[in-house]
Amino acid sequence: GGDHTITYPILQALAAKHGPVGLVHVDAHTDTGDTALGEKIYHGSPFRRCVEEGLLHCSRVVQIGVRGSSYDPDPYEYSRQQGFRVVPAEECWMKSLEPLMGEVRTQMGDKPVYISFDIDGLDPTYAPGTGTPEIAGLTPAQALEIIRGCKGLNIVGCDLVEVAPMYDVSGNTALLGANLLFEMLCVLPGVRTL
Repeated sequence: GGDHTITYPILQALAAKHGPVGLVHVDAHTDTGDTALGEKIYHGSPFRRCVEEGLLHCSRVVQIGVRGSSYDPDPYEYSRQQGFRVVPAEECWMKSLEPLMGEVRTQMGDKPVYISFDIDGLDPTYAPGTGTPEIAGLTPAQALEIIRGCKGLNIVGCDLVEVAPMYDVSGNTALLGANLLFEMLCVLPGVRTL
């Protein structure tokens, strides 16, 4: 889909039905900023707005793959203050994320969970077609481990955002995004896979 702003109204609707939801958030950025150019709603602020409105069950939020430059000496401070689990990209480098996802499944329990996947969570080597690429990100194999690691959770929705095909003439970003969305569909409750 479009930029990460779209997750905010989706979570408003889901919280109206289910109450506060857990969140598996893959991204290079925490998207907990306050304002940009005087605007409170933009692609870098959806999860701050969600916290303010009580849409997230904060002890069941995990942010995976965050990294990159920042204007703040501790760019993850807000997330941690809310009780989010923050897993910086460097904690993911050169290893399988299956053990992490076992912990995430325990953390999420059987209550409603939403998956929000920003394509810039992946390294731009694999997904250059995005507006805010950051080096040293996750691999496609790790993305699959994260998504497949959500199987069995009470997933009430998911998204994949920030794909900008015009920035990738190879088409690889769009291909990767489409495959990750397919994988998300496969882990929804009640979906039978081989």
